[in-house]
Amino acid sequence: MSEVSFYDVRVIDGTSTSIVLDNGNIEEISVNYSRGCGVRALCGGSWGFTTAEGNFDIKDAINSASELAQQMNNISPKEKVELKPIEKPVVKDLPVAAIDPQDIPIEDKVQLLKDIDSHAKIDGISSTSAVYSETSGRIQYINSEGIDCEYELIRTGFAISAVASEGGAYQVGRESRFGVSGYELFEKNDVFALAESAARTAVELLGAKQAKGGTLPVILDPELAGVFAHEAIGHASEADLVLEGSSILAGRIGEQIASPLINIIDDPTIHEYGYYPFDSEGVTSSKTTIIKDGILNSYIHSRETAAALGGEPGNCRAQGYSEPIVRMSNTYIDNGDSNFDEMLEEVKDGMYLTGSRGGQVNTGEGIFQFNAEKGYLIENGEVTTLLRDVSLSGKTLEILNNVTLVGNDLKMHSGRCGKGGQLAPVSDGSPHISISKALVGGA
Repeated sequence: MSEVSFYDVRVIDGTSTSIVLDNGNIEEISVNYSRGCGVRALCGGSWGFTTAEGNFDIKDAINSASELAQQMNNISPKEKVELKPIEKPVVKDLPVAAIDPQDIPIEDKVQLLKDIDSHAKIDGISSTSAVYSETSGRIQYINSEGIDCEYELIRTGFAISAVASEGGAYQVGRESRFGVSGYELFEKNDVFALAESAARTAVELLGAKQAKGGTLPVILDPELAGVFAHEAIGHASEADLVLEGSSILAGRIGEQIASPLINIIDDPTIHEYGYYPFDSEGVTSSKTTIIKDGILNSYIHSRETAAALGGEPGNCRAQGYSEPIVRMSNTYIDNGDSNFDEMLEEVKDGMYLTGSRGGQVNTGEGIFQFNAEKGYLIENGEVTTLLRDVSLSGKTLEILNNVTLVGNDLKMHSGRCGKGGQLAPVSDGSPHISISKALVGGA
């Protein structure tokens, strides 16, 4: 039987607290303590993976993963997997929680969430929902190359949604804030104003006009442009998708694929929701410039994809004890030197799209469709009528090449990104960007 050439272990000790309110009533309070590990072993071209929880023996878990890898390699041998060599990570500049959420009584957390919820109950709102979330964990990484490192991190946040309905029609407003910080997040943000803003959005949209579809100039706000950067470019730059042949960016390193004004970066070192000091393979986190001055500069990598394609690892992440996969962290379009007034002047007549309500992207074909939270007509260089149910769709590379101005007001938004059945904390962002021609959908 072939020998295992590599193994690694991630041990996680964690606590998570979640509170869910439905219309101000407690629907769920859960506090979970967990300890477990995820173990990988490599034999030839086959990975074996196993998890263990509670009181486990690491040696047993390594043996189980090793046996799986050896069996896989015997049954269906694949080309040998190479891993890019790495140094032991240096853990520095960890975010520090000023107020440990575990020092706050659960009753206080429930009361705060109820207060946030009550601020969303303005005239015209028919229902509300609010969520509080907090996780703290110690992550230890060990591998067969002698690396042994660990860190502790706290993540805290909340989300509030408000629904306005009338005669069978309804609209939703939503606000959220999540961060790598402690309970001070609720002091740093005006959470009551955010709740009121979510409610006002729902009420205003209920009375808004339906957008007319068409191809026209558009300005995207930092939230929607950030979602575009994450979904359309970030995912297409994940090297596992490139190797699978599911990315429009395959084989294009060094090519001009966007307007020279566009710089797209993935950076797990900044203290945003997607932060980590080292990834799930023990690789020190570092900034990756995906697009530099419109030229495709780099994919984001695991050790395996970095060895296969050339590049630097550091973007292999696992949620909980799951298997590590290539993932984004904090992904954003970098600042340019224009401002919003210049964009309005340039667009003259078009549409301003703000906020995000999700959407879908096909990274292999390079096409996308996103829904904005709100749209506004731009008439004669002025923002005028509010519009509802507006979408933006098109070909990723066409849109990137149609960017004519990039603002200097970069703003980040936090959330969770789904891939391979795992939800990972991420953030994305952008300044305002102006696009000369885009397909906007409406009625």
